[in-house]
Amino acid sequence: MKGVLLVNLGSPDSPEPKDVKKYLGEFLMDERVIDVPLWARTLLVKGIILNTRPKASAAAYKKIWWDEGSPLIVLSERLQDKIQEQVDFPVALAMRYGSMTIKKGLQELVDKGVDEVFLIPLYPQFAMATTETILVLAEAIRKAHFPQLKIQDLKAFYNNTDYIEVLSNSIARHLEGKDYEHLLFSYHGVPERHIRKSDITKSHCKIDGSCCATPSPAHEFCYRHQCLEVTRLVGEKLNLKEGTFSTSFQSRLGFDPWLQPYTDRTIERLGKEGIKKMAIVTPAFVSDCLETLEEIAMEGEEIFHEMGGQDFTTVPCLNDDKAFVDLLSKWINEWATSTSIEA
Repeated sequence: MKGVLLVNLGSPDSPEPKDVKKYLGEFLMDERVIDVPLWARTLLVKGIILNTRPKASAAAYKKIWWDEGSPLIVLSERLQDKIQEQVDFPVALAMRYGSMTIKKGLQELVDKGVDEVFLIPLYPQFAMATTETILVLAEAIRKAHFPQLKIQDLKAFYNNTDYIEVLSNSIARHLEGKDYEHLLFSYHGVPERHIRKSDITKSHCKIDGSCCATPSPAHEFCYRHQCLEVTRLVGEKLNLKEGTFSTSFQSRLGFDPWLQPYTDRTIERLGKEGIKKMAIVTPAFVSDCLETLEEIAMEGEEIFHEMGGQDFTTVPCLNDDKAFVDLLSKWINEWATSTSIEA
């Protein structure tokens, strides 16, 4: 019997500091998120971050928390429910971090008789700290607890024609009637070293002005290339004029160089340059969450207004958009009938 496991990032159980601290501890101790030796990661996370950050993060979560719970969890559950309506076998939901564990998700499927799982990381682009950590953990859990299971995963779908159409149509719909001068594509940032570590050629990724535009096998696992490609493809689809849209990266942590340009500084620069009306979309996320609802829609707008900007429009993530539900359901049903799918 076949089954599907959707996997998203995760969320604290509540916006209270104790739950946020527990969640951050699990998240930041992941060796693919903070990829330094264990002793250094422990010192940084348990010695510094968890003693300073939970209270501020909890305050941020409280700003965006819904009556039903964490927006990311609620929106992921809505997506799951709508996909289940179009699929004839079980669809489960799990999170990489938090109480909705991958082990629980797989157990739910196994309890329903599933022995073949289509695992869908809910990230359009591949990254060490997102897709890879999900796949590695899922395989470890399979070996330890469910050796009879067969698991196949959906590859990064950042350049899939149907996905680009769904994303482009969503952006166009939400910006219809909006008068904006610049559209910013903001992606979650990663340290530059992650890009180099993911380079299967060990030589292509130089993070300069040309490597991401020069064809290479490295692009299969290059987060930076895949983000830039989404921007390029959507720009073409929407016939955006050169100079009216750009790419940036948000949510950096620590002092090491992260992918640039940084979103907060880009918003600041656009305001200083006289842009009065801007829009922003966050295509690294499929579900609205702390990074989109608070960091972008609240903090980003505040920065823009401080720099003289006037109208700041945020485009929602795809969430449970019908076209996105239809597309994921189509891929799932194709997998179920062919046992092979390339996004």
